[in-house]
Amino acid sequence: MVLRVNINQIEPATRDWICKVQIVEIARPRESLDKKCTFQNLILEDEEECQIKVVMYSDEIQQYAATLKLLNTYLISTAKVKVSPSSYGKPIHKFQWTLDKETVIEQIQASHEVEKPLPPPTRLNITNFDRIPHLMVDSAAEIDILAIVLRCGPQKTAGRSHHRCREITVCDDQRNQFLFTLWEDFGEIEGHQIFSKMATEADLLVILGRSIGISTYQGLSLQTRYNSTVRVNPDYPQAMALINWAKENKTMLLGSPSEKTSTSSSITPMIVTPAGQQFISIAEISSAPSMGVFYVEAEMAILDEFQDFCVLECSGCKQKKRTKDRKDFECPKCNRKTSLVPRYYTFLASTLHFLQNIP
Repeated sequence: MVLRVNINQIEPATRDWICKVQIVEIARPRESLDKKCTFQNLILEDEEECQIKVVMYSDEIQQYAATLKLLNTYLISTAKVKVSPSSYGKPIHKFQWTLDKETVIEQIQASHEVEKPLPPPTRLNITNFDRIPHLMVDSAAEIDILAIVLRCGPQKTAGRSHHRCREITVCDDQRNQFLFTLWEDFGEIEGHQIFSKMATEADLLVILGRSIGISTYQGLSLQTRYNSTVRVNPDYPQAMALINWAKENKTMLLGSPSEKTSTSSSITPMIVTPAGQQFISIAEISSAPSMGVFYVEAEMAILDEFQDFCVLECSGCKQKKRTKDRKDFECPKCNRKTSLVPRYYTFLASTLHFLQNIP
């Protein structure tokens, strides 16, 4: 007898089961890290709004390409079930499904006599921007975000290894802003989609990012991870509300003096202090239980009036230069004419050594 169950009732030892689910996220097919196979990730949600990650591999991706579509409802039977790996970030469920040739998948049409399609999904596990500075950030930390895109930079290379990337500036409805780096094919595909839409559409875009990483390198910023997904103007009530809010406040968002996050990596990403954010003392920072960003209001006493306040570097390859003249020059590494830009400024105060970014 086939068991009709929900996601939480299914374990690796469960046999002959069937589950009614809706596809709430479907990623692009991607090549594995070892270049040995192609895979595709999906997120399924059942009638109780429980979610689980599903993966397909090369042959099955082609086999189910015409069948599996975003927001469609299906009856899925006997997918392979295994413990979720933790090597690529925090899993959304303790188990993970694999769809293969032996899995039975039946789409539920609106005209189905017995089963009805599930209603549009509403569950999102969004992390608010004002919480990000206070999270315990480690190499595996991943969050989901819903944000307005304010600016989208061109595709470029970054770092000594010349990884391809595209930087966009995103904000929430409290005007907190972050730099969001779309690495490699995310910059080429999703980034190009965002760039093109911003060039042709009057309204600001909203993106839903899942499994997004938090970077603490030279500031606090967001970045895509290997298993990330980025969707433009998703069909969620929360997204529609944010789209409407952005439409009503577009002038304020694009002309706000609080726009301190740059789409150029020549400026360290920073976030805007949220309205009503509590300031703390320097003494409280030293006793804080976790890493984060803290807001301090203080008076600084400069110890050396002759010290250097900024470092200039090439806007392309980031090679530091000793000159203080911010002029265009021929960079031998980039092999083109580029400009010198301030990377950061440092100064010694009477009690602490501060490292801060250029506003």
